[in-house]
Amino acid sequence: MREPPSAYERLRLKVHALLDPDARATTAERAANAFLTMLIAVNVAAVVLETMPRLRGALAVEFERLELVSVALFALEYLARIWTAPVDPRFAGRGGRLRYAVTPLALVDLVAILPFFLARSGIVDLRYVRAVRLIRMLRVFKIARYSDALVTFARVFRKRRPELALISLFLGLLLVVASAAMYQAENEAQPELFSSVPATMWWTITTLTTVGYGDMYPITPWGRALGGAISLLGIGFFALPAGILAAAFAEELASKRRAHGVCPECGQAMPPTD
Repeated sequence: MREPPSAYERLRLKVHALLDPDARATTAERAANAFLTMLIAVNVAAVVLETMPRLRGALAVEFERLELVSVALFALEYLARIWTAPVDPRFAGRGGRLRYAVTPLALVDLVAILPFFLARSGIVDLRYVRAVRLIRMLRVFKIARYSDALVTFARVFRKRRPELALISLFLGLLLVVASAAMYQAENEAQPELFSSVPATMWWTITTLTTVGYGDMYPITPWGRALGGAISLLGIGFFALPAGILAAAFAEELASKRRAHGVCPECGQAMPPTD
């Protein structure tokens, strides 16, 4: 017969549930996640406002206090996550905490607090302290941990990774071929603009993405015909990943509804199955 968990294990389970609540989260667990999300948003706003000279001078003390409190809370959260990592079966056993520490989300948590210590360590040249402090903007990536929508977004990308990789490969080939063709068509007429295939890639990128800054454009008949064809290809080509992601999102949302006992078509509760 399995022994009941010790007080130490019960505490670790509670802290883990507080930091990573599931669908059955208690009010306290949801409140903790809402607080951390709000803290991240406040920090990102502070980094943005701190770049304004007038506010940086007038609110220097407030910005510093916010940074001290935030780093203390984020450091405590990071250490708590390292401590509770073995609760997750993926990180159980010897070396589990180390395996967790090198996961992308754990590295984001570490990067969120590192600039504070680097700026005060003397390791970083004072001339670059402000640049190091701007790295705090990376704290915005921590919010992915607390947003179910962003978690769903990441899951969809993982499921459709092969299709998106294939489209990216074709897009790269199209970029090279279109740039080479436009270089041949326009180099003689505009050698200063279409000076090489890599230089022509700037025009191809802005055309495929339908931005068209107007700093480079074809003037020869062949170049204009080619430019029109590339523009049409860009419109159609970028619709492909949008369609793939839209279908994947619909599948993911339908799967989540079924998991919660809701019919994905009508939104009504499904009768229990035997």
